[in-house]
Amino acid sequence: MTETITSRPVRTGTPQAPPALGGLGLFTVLLGAALPLVDFFIVNVALPTIGADLSAGEAVLELVVAGYGVAYAVLLVLGGRLGDLLGRRRLFLGGMAAFGLTSLACGLAPDAWSLVAARVAQGASAAAMLPQVLATIQATTTGPRRAKAMSLYGATAGLSMVAGQILGGVLVAADIAGTGWRSVFLVNVPVVLVGLFLAARAVPETRSARPEPVDLPGTFLLAASILTLLVPLTEGRAAGWPLWTWLSLAAFPFAAAAFYAVERRADRAGRTPLVPPSLFAIVSLRRGLLLIVPFSIGFSGFMFVIAVALQQGAGLGPVAAGLALAPLAVVFFLFSLAGPRLVARYGTRVVPTGAALQGVGLALMTLAAWRSWPDLGLVELLPGAAVAGAGQALQLPVVLRLVLSEVPAERAGVGGGVMVTTQQSSLALGVATLGTLFLSLTPGMGMRDALVTTLLVQLAGVALTGLLSLRLPRTIA
Repeated sequence: MTETITSRPVRTGTPQAPPALGGLGLFTVLLGAALPLVDFFIVNVALPTIGADLSAGEAVLELVVAGYGVAYAVLLVLGGRLGDLLGRRRLFLGGMAAFGLTSLACGLAPDAWSLVAARVAQGASAAAMLPQVLATIQATTTGPRRAKAMSLYGATAGLSMVAGQILGGVLVAADIAGTGWRSVFLVNVPVVLVGLFLAARAVPETRSARPEPVDLPGTFLLAASILTLLVPLTEGRAAGWPLWTWLSLAAFPFAAAAFYAVERRADRAGRTPLVPPSLFAIVSLRRGLLLIVPFSIGFSGFMFVIAVALQQGAGLGPVAAGLALAPLAVVFFLFSLAGPRLVARYGTRVVPTGAALQGVGLALMTLAAWRSWPDLGLVELLPGAAVAGAGQALQLPVVLRLVLSEVPAERAGVGGGVMVTTQQSSLALGVATLGTLFLSLTPGMGMRDALVTTLLVQLAGVALTGLLSLRLPRTIA
């Protein structure tokens, strides 16, 4: 399929070719893609220290994680639309600057509720920055360069999730200048300053050739749908499942149905809704998004559960708990580099192969937890983590590339926003569901059996991912 780029520079004048994204520009936008994902996971191993330092209870600590994730998920599609309308480079710079400022606010938070508020603002700023990464890649690359850039984006996304947890453990233990847990947020500030300097020099400005106004009813109803699902699931267990959690969950299907009805009506009327239902007519996008859901739920749920189990059950410190996942990160990175060549040769058949490998790796880690508990650490987890990392690397980068492969360039921001919203909502849902399952089972079963049970549930999710991957288009456009 021949792809046509319709994005253009913001300035008007003589028609010219779309701007090209050079190597430095690609590095810069990938840096912007890494920051929000690193910060979703970096707090997992820091939560015990945060709780002790700020005298925060379990429910408030869950808000430190959930507040960021929910704000991020709710505003992602809107961030993509604003980039199409106002200019993607402009939103990228503004979002990155806000991310740096809110990271500073997190690092300087005097109490737990100030930290929660700063985390919500940090998630909102990430939602302005991240959709511009995918939209810029779609608008400024074609052919093999786009394939390589999207593969690197997928590798960056996966590696950032694992690296965030490892980095969090190292920073907390290092206690740089007495900052303790605060360093997991303060470390973003110099990175953001470098990113802003590079973006101003190397990232070209693009926008949609036919920008549409913001869909306010759609934005409100999408936010209502995500909030009514994620907030009760993330806060319900710690709060004791009060009445509002059940009322919120009961409202979710009605909010989702209203959102779909409003968006379909706007689409049929010739307007551009926040999430055009016609976008889901693209088979590669629809089936790819369906696969992202169980993959991301399992990924984030595992990362949260293993961080808690290794620290509170196996008695590991934050460094050892983070480094226990180092084999997964290293192997993921190496296999991600080989991904484009494997896809060129075998197409999307590498995805079910990756799911099978991930399942084997997860089974090995489950066996290690059952046999070695409580002496569970790097050595015991190494074989399973390495095999699982290889399997994940053969899935995530390929699927992320597939989802956007046939999205028209003028809808790059919307398509990127939809994909990242699906991924981010699923990541938050993974912590809410698998995390809640693990923490609910622990008092009655003990931590080892709760961990084994949760990993087996995740293994069922990996099997579902493998089955869904069989329906993917065989080639990537």
